[in-house]
Amino acid sequence: MKIPKPIESLIEHFEKLPGIGPKTAQRLTFYLLHNPQEELESFANALTRLKSDTKMCSICKNIDIKDPCEICTDSSRDENVIAVVESPLDALALERTGYKGIYHILHGVINPLQNMGPDEIYISDLIKRLENSSEVKEVILAVNPTMEGETTSFYIAKLIGKLNKDIKITRIGRGLPTGASLEYADETTLGRAMEGRTTL
Repeated sequence: MKIPKPIESLIEHFEKLPGIGPKTAQRLTFYLLHNPQEELESFANALTRLKSDTKMCSICKNIDIKDPCEICTDSSRDENVIAVVESPLDALALERTGYKGIYHILHGVINPLQNMGPDEIYISDLIKRLENSSEVKEVILAVNPTMEGETTSFYIAKLIGKLNKDIKITRIGRGLPTGASLEYADETTLGRAMEGRTTL
């Protein structure tokens, strides 16, 4: 049986999403096919607005509806501490622990196998922030504990060390197993990892 072109096209788009295989893509497509037209239009509208109604913060590179973002403009945040994370999802995970500092989102890690070097992520923006700030006293390298995350952490630590500023560099503690993602960690484990961070 030949699948109609509109259905096949949506299946192909779903397959491009991370963690979605061909069977899941088919199930999602046929699920949507049985939804009322108004719900589909609402879903399509939400997808369209995903890019048009969001902005990247010019300071921390987080995603918000305004620039600078809500965290960067919040005067109650501790500007002495910056947590460096891989993605906005990791910042959301740290927020659940009660962390009250500010962030810098890298949007990736150094990964030569995927052609991701230091210039493809927001490391230079972090270094410029630190050069132009007299308030930052600690940088927490809260990237995922993978080989790529470790490489990125050491690279950033080396660059910060060259700034000749009195900035403490810490790494989140080993409350997380190697290879795990911050996004999926529970609050207790992530909280302990933050408390047990160590100086590099």
